[in-house]
Amino acid sequence: MNDRDLTGGLNPLDIDALVEARHPDPFSQLGLHQTDAGPVVRVLLPNAAGVTIVARDDGRALGALTHIRHGLFIGHVKEAVPYRLRIDWHGTPQEIEDTYSFGNVLSDEALTRLSQGDPYAVLECLGSRPVTIDGVPGVRFAVWAPNARRVSVVGDFNAWDGRRHPMRLRHQAGVWELFVPRVAAGARYKYEMLTRDGHPLPLKADPCAMQTERPPATGSVVAHVDEVEQFPWTDHAWMHSRGGRQTAKSPVSIYEVHAESWLRIAEEGHRGLSWTEMGERLIPYAKSMGFTHLEFMPVAEHPFGGSWGYQPLAQFAPSARFGKPEEFAAFVNRAHEAGLGIILDWVPAHFPNDAHGLIEFDGTPLYEHADPREGYHQDWNTMIYNLGRNEVSAFLVASGLAWLKRYHVDGLRVDAVASMLYRDYSRAAGKWVPNVHGGRENLESIAFLKRLNHEVRHMPDVHGAITIAEESTAWPGVTAPLDQGGLGFDFKWNMGWMHDTLHYMHEDPVYRRYHHHNMTFGMVYAYSERFVLPLSHDEVVHGKGSLLGKMPGDRWQKFANLRAYLAFMWTHPGKKLLFMGGEFGQLAEFNHDQSPHWHLLDDPLHHGTQMLVRDLNHLYDSEPALHVLDSEPGGFEWLIGDDSGNSVFAFRRVDGAGREVVAVCNFTPVPRLGYRVGMPRGGRWSEVLNTDAGVYGGSNVGNGGLIHTEDVASHGKPQSASLVLPPLATIVLRAD
Repeated sequence: MNDRDLTGGLNPLDIDALVEARHPDPFSQLGLHQTDAGPVVRVLLPNAAGVTIVARDDGRALGALTHIRHGLFIGHVKEAVPYRLRIDWHGTPQEIEDTYSFGNVLSDEALTRLSQGDPYAVLECLGSRPVTIDGVPGVRFAVWAPNARRVSVVGDFNAWDGRRHPMRLRHQAGVWELFVPRVAAGARYKYEMLTRDGHPLPLKADPCAMQTERPPATGSVVAHVDEVEQFPWTDHAWMHSRGGRQTAKSPVSIYEVHAESWLRIAEEGHRGLSWTEMGERLIPYAKSMGFTHLEFMPVAEHPFGGSWGYQPLAQFAPSARFGKPEEFAAFVNRAHEAGLGIILDWVPAHFPNDAHGLIEFDGTPLYEHADPREGYHQDWNTMIYNLGRNEVSAFLVASGLAWLKRYHVDGLRVDAVASMLYRDYSRAAGKWVPNVHGGRENLESIAFLKRLNHEVRHMPDVHGAITIAEESTAWPGVTAPLDQGGLGFDFKWNMGWMHDTLHYMHEDPVYRRYHHHNMTFGMVYAYSERFVLPLSHDEVVHGKGSLLGKMPGDRWQKFANLRAYLAFMWTHPGKKLLFMGGEFGQLAEFNHDQSPHWHLLDDPLHHGTQMLVRDLNHLYDSEPALHVLDSEPGGFEWLIGDDSGNSVFAFRRVDGAGREVVAVCNFTPVPRLGYRVGMPRGGRWSEVLNTDAGVYGGSNVGNGGLIHTEDVASHGKPQSASLVLPPLATIVLRAD
């Protein structure tokens, strides 16, 4: 047999391209091919000592291959039948199916949908997935990289050698695919790519991986997909009822948590808890405190822990810091069984520029804008997604849907929406690119957010999930329905209310009379959106001090101020959100390397604050007047909104069905004896909460639990009550 016969007519240029790992279509050359001289098998196995071809069914020898050059083996076989490679790795045998003996692994139909921007096609096609093809188990890899010259999957299974498993390009979608036999869940991998001009890129993690290595390692991991997608859920009652638990009329009280630092184990190097451990500790705690939901700062995998998750690079993978994806599913299931909803912070606004990530993914600005005026976040040193690109928009929508679909997550809090809506966000004049109409609105981002919310509403077999916008401007209609021109979110964080009221509380009580409007202004726009009142992590970092630290006065006054403020918040229209540590008056700012200072609960004032938050949650949940008409003007009335001289506020909350609650706040350290308040209803009222109660650490000034109105007109009401207003306190009265 001459060399020409041996190579089966293989072009020398093809040989060069194969052994140098730059061939654009390895399937055209490798595997079993018919030639004029009969069937020929070609394999590329660098560093192998020898290769024999055996039949897959009975192991009979079909032929031995000859080493041509640099790991390229070629030889004739007796029969063109399904076969395996019997490889001699210099004394270590291996028998495995040939990757290049398998056909296409993704359907043309699915790829067409992918190219059209179908998020469900992203979930169906991209990433890694254990599959069985022709009775052979292995893993299907697929990645979108339309501008790469060559893409190989590399991992422990091929010694991270990009020559071993170059992928097939499916041109209609720009997707590279490959089935690698005998690889299983748990395998580590990345993608090796050549740019258009043939330069190698840094190894890239899989953007659609469901699992990753634990940081600081950056590899992707083949997940046990079936263990996630076929998880034995036992939360059917919750999933059936949650649609009614997360509406504008529902009590929604959210405990915001940084998962890694909620409770660190000091004896084990201050490590964070696993999902299993959080299920045992965090869920019972949040439930006992009366919260309805847990909201996690982003748990999608992120390389830098100091970003608190806000610089994610694996939008489909729960962070390996806390365990496997199926363990996250088990955590959510456990939370639902306990009656707790799970909300995730989700970040579609930007991504970090780590070399293994999305930046210049295939050698071109693929996920990001090419123009830095559009594609670079100067504030955060991150890249901005090009949401005008079908595939990028579909990728991100698919990520949002994946958390809701795969893991039964109840809601997404969408981070940094304001930065997405405006092209000139935090940019000087001339440093941004106007839209097609010459305006500052980011039309592509607006379309993306509307699409996200549409898809969340119309997920097949998934109902009742919500979206919440962190949006800090006056953009109109953030929570308005899509068919009315709104963005379609269920709720929006009320950043204005938060800033105004915290500014007021920061003032010494002597000067609060001059800032009275900061506590009342929120009601001017309270019904323009459906709001969440957020006392989030953002307010206790970067030198802002803790909630307790913002309060003026001596130690007792600081706690009294905080208690009065929390009760004002819990009785004010809007859903509630409180960051961990705030519930017991954490002294220090949030530090992601440390837990909240739980030992402070040995102190009566800290413990009293915690008891107050628990009682506020239970009152808020059990009293319809405090939540049913949260988003409707008819649910609120100022009784006293203009007494700046005394820094007193009083307001009425109703449920529209006869339930009435009155809250009265005294934001000075001076007790008010005989303070008359016009009451909306005559008769007996119960004092159901007093933040000055001794059990909370207060001075126990109050009304003895019961008041009766008098037929004395006041504040526009025919009846009123003479009240004792404790110092720096809020009392809550309920009509009997």
